[in-house]
Amino acid sequence: MIRRSKVAKTNDVKITFSLPQEQPAGPVSVVGDFNDWRPGEHVLAKRANGTRSIAITVPAGAKYRFRYLGENGLWFDEPEVERDGDAGLLVT
Repeated sequence: MIRRSKVAKTNDVKITFSLPQEQPAGPVSVVGDFNDWRPGEHVLAKRANGTRSIAITVPAGAKYRFRYLGENGLWFDEPEVERDGDAGLLVT
């Protein structure tokens, strides 16, 4: 699940990536244009509500391609977003 919210007093958008705590098992990071596709830079953290999530802040009005990367090189996608080739597409 992805949530977007405007950041007060700026032209930025906070994007929160959220997944169930154990699906898939092991650590998961979100990689994309916003972090130069560097694995491990934005690792989803376990939350008390039974999910894992990470929030990033990016400029509004931009497009970003992204995917999730799990254990053992498992790449997977967010089913609720538009696709751009082999990656999801976020429009802020």
